[in-house]
Order: sequence, then structure tokens, then C-alpha cells
Amino acid sequence: MLESVLVMLGIGACCGIVLSVASKVFYVWEDPRIAQVEYFMAGANCGGCGYAGCSAAAAAAVAGKVPPSVCIVAGPEAAAEIAAIMGVDPGTAEPIKSINTCLGGNRAADKYFYDGAQTCAALAHLHGGRRVCSVGCLGMGDCIRSCKFDAIHMGPDGYPVVDEAKCVGCGACEKVCPKSILTVRTMSQRLLHFNESDDALAPCQQTCPAEINIPQYIDCIRKGDYAGAVNTIRERNPLLLSCGRVCPHPCEAYCRRGIEDDPVSINQLKRFVADWEMNSGQRLPIPCAPDTGKKVAVIGGGPAGVSCAYFLRRLGHAVSIFEAMPKLGGITRYGIPEYRLPDKVLDWEIQGILDLGIEAHTNRILGRDFTIQALREEGYDAIFLGIGAWKDYSIGVPGEDLNGCWKGIEFLSKVAGAPDKKVPVGKCAAVVGGGNSAIDCVRTLLRLGCKEVYIVYRRTRKEMPANEVEIVAAEHEGVKFQFLAAPKRAVDDGNGNVAGLEYLKMELGEPDASGRRRPVPVEGSETILPIDMLISAIGQQPEIGFLEKETEKDNLAITRWNTFDNDPELLQTSLPYIFTGGDAATGPALVVDAIGGGRRAARSIHQYLNGEQVHTSPKSLHKKHIAESLFKAVPGVEKKTRTPMPELEVAERIDSMIEVDQVISEKDAANESNRCLNCCRLCYNPEKSVPIKESVCLC
Repeated sequence: MLESVLVMLGIGACCGIVLSVASKVFYVWEDPRIAQVEYFMAGANCGGCGYAGCSAAAAAAVAGKVPPSVCIVAGPEAAAEIAAIMGVDPGTAEPIKSINTCLGGNRAADKYFYDGAQTCAALAHLHGGRRVCSVGCLGMGDCIRSCKFDAIHMGPDGYPVVDEAKCVGCGACEKVCPKSILTVRTMSQRLLHFNESDDALAPCQQTCPAEINIPQYIDCIRKGDYAGAVNTIRERNPLLLSCGRVCPHPCEAYCRRGIEDDPVSINQLKRFVADWEMNSGQRLPIPCAPDTGKKVAVIGGGPAGVSCAYFLRRLGHAVSIFEAMPKLGGITRYGIPEYRLPDKVLDWEIQGILDLGIEAHTNRILGRDFTIQALREEGYDAIFLGIGAWKDYSIGVPGEDLNGCWKGIEFLSKVAGAPDKKVPVGKCAAVVGGGNSAIDCVRTLLRLGCKEVYIVYRRTRKEMPANEVEIVAAEHEGVKFQFLAAPKRAVDDGNGNVAGLEYLKMELGEPDASGRRRPVPVEGSETILPIDMLISAIGQQPEIGFLEKETEKDNLAITRWNTFDNDPELLQTSLPYIFTGGDAATGPALVVDAIGGGRRAARSIHQYLNGEQVHTSPKSLHKKHIAESLFKAVPGVEKKTRTPMPELEVAERIDSMIEVDQVISEKDAANESNRCLNCCRLCYNPEKSVPIKESVCLC
């Protein structure tokens, strides 16, 4: 008996020793984070993430093979918890949604008949598909069959429609779409996508400096979905109230309807929905990505700076704006008169942007109150320079420093900053220049009581760079135009005051580099225009005196126009942590150009903060058009009256700064939105009443 016990104990001891050795030799350690990550997953083991169950997905997340948002069912809250466990950038926890970039559906004409396998994959192998549109939807519904969550269905117009409420962003539809029409993107990816040569884009969207999806927001208005229209615009342009009032709408020059009829009044529709939100008593929510822990200083609170700050904040970065003036707005507040853009409108719009969590420091002048180097020492990871172009050019003639002589932006800023918007003016004034600032000056002078106001311009009306609508308004208000006149000197009254403007008459010669005919002086044609006030409004450039106090000033490249030298697509300067946009980068340009530049710079800053190479897409469409999308004729268009801009009569507006242009009515907005042909790259609808099958696709 004793022997048996001893044998058993010996065997047990041997087994223990063997197992102990084996546990050391064959030991398998499991990262405890895998269990923690799996805890926050849905536990459905649905396989929608592409892994065989939640355990496998958790292991992949811990291994860094997939982002914290790998579980398509659990939602963004779970993704944020997983990001915290992994200690990674919580910005990667943004929810992802599928979007369809093609709104053409079966509008595109067929180039051949097809009776084979009814799948997009099969059809794509035959010359890219049966339809003439190279980037459009093939319409066989592979994406619908791939979706396990019933989030996609075929819409009435023959293209897939995504139900965002059901979409979990699994990416199955994107994987099966052979044309990359359905894409799965986070909010940040959508915000930072810029036009590319193989995108499905209407000509108007290609032209818009902010790259707004114009057909989509007009379609929202047509359907009565005003919130959808606002959100569509705001994905590209945060200053829709301002743009709806001051944008010269270059997009309308490429509106297809304008080929056969008057273009759609795109900008009036933008203003309509922007005013709808402002007057609704509520602000539509604006989502932001989780905080990244990165800090960016935006110097300049004009349209470029505010736009850049807006997009950076939505991308999850902490942003502080430093502005030299008492209020944000830049040129939109201090260079555009209130009769065009009321302060209360601008205040409402900017406050909505600041409410995202952006800090604003006003009355802080770069070079006096702080330096770029000081901001770096305070922990700012990147700097955006949006200081605008506030230094007026001089005419360069004797006497322009006499009493009664002003510079254009100097005068407009003085008026804008006055408590009652009033400054003393003369009885008879001349404004030299032909741009928008010159028109703003003469119309402001009339409202301040100046009895006689002249525009003095060295070319003809045809060559004036100002917006046509502004020129017409000035004519209606009684502004006098002295064309083909080049200033020679300001006349002194003997007491240091301006008493006249002597100018030379001009005649147009051969075209110059700008394509406009060069003005040539007519010898012996000196003429004196009696005035007691003279304003020069011939352009501006950035004020860069602040560089004298910067330690790295020699490393910051400046152009001969005093703008910051940079790649026009990346907007990164010669100092890698400094980016720029707006007039500081381009010289004086449109407000919408500055807004587009702010978003473009935000993308580059985002890449820089993430440690990525700052780059653009090789397929970038920056300021170019897709040749096949530009038509010479648009068959099937019935002429319909364009909605006129409602405005106050001259007698009602000339004595005050009350807003001149008014918003169109809801009825007019409905009518105007129905004038839109709902274009895509090739397809368009001749009229809303025409069935989809009769829509047109030209190539």
C-alpha cells in the first residue's frame, strides 16, 4: 500500500515538473487590453467588421491593425473608450458613414445594350460600363446586396440612396462598388476632401472657390429641407450668411442653364437658407471630432482666419484666434459697408463659430502685443497667418497727402469703427479706382451726406473689375463716372487742403498682360475736377512690419507683393509650422476665395499636426475644370424668368446704412430651385417636369 502511494506521488511529482517546464517553454501571454477592448464591443460576433468575431477584432485593434472604431455596431462612445484603452488619438473614433457621390442614376445615356450578368462588377469590366458617363453609377445594385444592415436602397432616380440612421460604416458597399461612387468616410474626411478630376461634379461646384456642393443644397431647398441645405453649405463654407450677401457668385458664370437661359440665382438661394436658420430662433448643431490635444494659433479674424479656425475645431484641435481689431470679421466687418453686410448678421454668424469652443483674443496686434515666437513658446503646435491685406497703395501723385485725402480701406474702416457709422465728409468727392472697394467708398460717401461723388477710372466701364451689380447700384444712386482719366496731382487750395484733382485723359491701346487694353495718355489733355475730398482705392497689400521682431524672419519667404510665399494648394510657408491663406497669401481677392483658402490651410495643418507629410492629391482639380463637363449647348431647356434680387428703392436707402439687398421669399426660393437642372458631371434634368428617363447626358 505504501509503495503504491509513493509511486503515485512520484508520478504526480514528475507530471508537475513536466507541466512546470512546459508552461515556461510553451507559455502564451495574452495582452490584457484585448479583454478590455472586447468588453466595449457589441458582442454580436456579426462579422461586419471583417473579423471572425469580437475577440479577433479586439486583438486586431490592440495590434494597431484597425482603428478604435472597428466595431461597426457599438457606436462612437465605445470607440472613444477603446481609444482611451489604447492611448491613441481619439479623433480616430469618429463615426463613419457611407455617402453616394453620384446623383445621376439612369439619366446617363447608354453607349451599348447589355444582357449579361446583372452586376456592377461584371458590367464595369466591359469598357467601364454601358453608360457614357465614366464616373457614374452603373445601377445594378451590388452595394444594396452587400449591405447587411438594410441601409441602402435604390432611389426613384436610379441611384443608391443611403439611410444614414441605419448605416454603420462597415464599408461593404465601398468594397463592392467598382466605380468608387459609394465611399465610407468620417466627418473629418468629408470636411477635408477637395475636388478631384475623377469626382462626379457639376461645373458650378468645380468653379466655387469654397467647393460647395451646389446641386445638392439646391435640391434640398427644392424638397423643403432647409436644414439639409444649410448643413450641405456649412460642410464647405462656415460664413454662408456673409457669402450670401457679398459673394459675386463666380459659380453662376458656369451654370449650365445660363448657356440657354439666365443662370440659376445660386447665391440668392444660399442667402435664403442662411437667413432661414438665423431667423428660425435656433442654431443647427455642428458636430466636432473628439479633442486631439493639439493647439493652433490663428492670427487674423477675417474670413480666412475664421474659416481655418472653424475647420480645425471641427477636426478636434484647440484653436485660438488673435485679432488686431475690437471685433472679429476682418474685411467683412471693416472693409464691407453695413448696407451690404449688417454688423448684427456678422455677429450672429461669428458667434455660432466661436460657440464650437474657439477662443478669441481681440485688440491683440502682432508685433506689438505678441510675436509668433511667443506663441510657439506658449505651446501652439502650428500657426495660421490670415492677416489680410490692409495696407493701401498710394496713387503716387503730388498732393495726395493733403488734408481731405484718404486711402480706401482707411476710410471704410474709419466708418465701420465709428459708433454711429458716421465720419465727416466733404461736399464733393472723387474716388480713384474701379474695384469693389472704390464702389463701396462712393456709395458710403453718398450715405454720409456727400452731395456729389465721382469715380475716376483710367479705363472704361467695361474694364472695371468691380461686380456688375455693385456698379449698377452706384449708377442708380447717382454716382458720376469719369472714365479714361488718370490722376496727375491733387490740387492744393493754398492752406494744405485738397481743392481739386488734375487728371489726364486717356485712350485705350493694345491689351496688356491682364487681357485688358492698356490706357495711353492723351498729351495736353490735363483737366481739373473741383473736389474737397479725395480717396484712393486702387488696391492693398499685407502689412508685414511685424516681421522685424521675429527671430526667424529671414526664414519666412515673402513675395515682391508682400504676400507670404507658399504652395497655392498646400498653403504651407517656408517655415513648416506656419501656414497662410486669404489676402495675405493671394493679395486682395474675393471673400469666398479666403474662405476656401482657410479650409485648404486647415487640411494641411491637420496633416502637419498628425505627423503626416503635407500633401495634396495627384488628381487635385484646384481651380481647373473637367473638360468633358463644359457644354456649348444644353438641349431641352425652357426659358424661365430668373428671380430678381429684391432691394430697397434708392429713396429708402440713400440716407442710411440700412441693408439694400433683401432676401427672396419662400415662394421665390421654390421657383428658383426648380430652375436648377440638378447637374452632375454629364447629366442634367432639362426641367423638373420631364421624367428622369428623358434627362440628358451630353459627352
